[in-house]
Amino acid sequence: MPNSCRKAVFGLSLGKSAGALALMLALSACASKPLTTGSVRAPQKPIHEMTQTDLNNAVEYWQQRYEKYPKNKMVGLKFATALRTSGRHEQALAVMQRVAIHHPEDREVLGAYGKALAGNGDLQKALKTIQRAQTPDNPDWKLHSAEGAIYDQLGKPKLARIEYQKALALSPNEPSVLSNIGMSHLLEGDQRAAETYLRRAMEQPKADSRVRQNLALVVGLQGRFDEAEQIAAGELPPAEAQANIAFLRKMLSEQNAWTALKDDKKPKTDG
Repeated sequence: MPNSCRKAVFGLSLGKSAGALALMLALSACASKPLTTGSVRAPQKPIHEMTQTDLNNAVEYWQQRYEKYPKNKMVGLKFATALRTSGRHEQALAVMQRVAIHHPEDREVLGAYGKALAGNGDLQKALKTIQRAQTPDNPDWKLHSAEGAIYDQLGKPKLARIEYQKALALSPNEPSVLSNIGMSHLLEGDQRAAETYLRRAMEQPKADSRVRQNLALVVGLQGRFDEAEQIAAGELPPAEAQANIAFLRKMLSEQNAWTALKDDKKPKTDG
């Protein structure tokens, strides 16, 4: 798969699906009642369930908190996550660089710093940072999964899957890891294997809409558009279902797949 397509597919995983590059942090309030900063309320949803408006509010909320508490680890992590999810990778990296200065040995911070580096395109440095965060005597499955995602982006699927298997050994049937393996197979052009792993991920109790989106994408890439839309919608509220379908169409369109595959399925006529 060309590098541009590889970046597009794992861009999906990094931002919208499956928790690839791991450590996806939920932007939920930490107090028993909502906090406010000025007129902006503390985020009440996990980040992968946010609409664009929710995400914009989350960025504004955590920016205000970050300006007030620049050395606070939790605030910095959540601010960087919101920035990265909204596509502001350069700013997210700058925030994580500052957080890492204040918490240089914290493995959670190092993991998030690695994510920010990868999101900004510095894959080799991201890999070294993730590896530095890992500890052999107390390994973290999220970091193994993160390392696997970086190897996939570097075009090294064999090394990627070694890391994914290490992650599964620590957290069996973890849906985000199974989804990462599925996307890894998709990068290699094996859509059947990708679908198998993604369906297995969807069977897990902790599977979320990001796994659903990945499965819908893989099914759509095989030309099964009605089924893909049904998967994208699932048992979701109408607004979220429509958002998932719009996202699916966008991803397929960006890979020039939706129209091309539809045309390929049409009966041929003699001209």
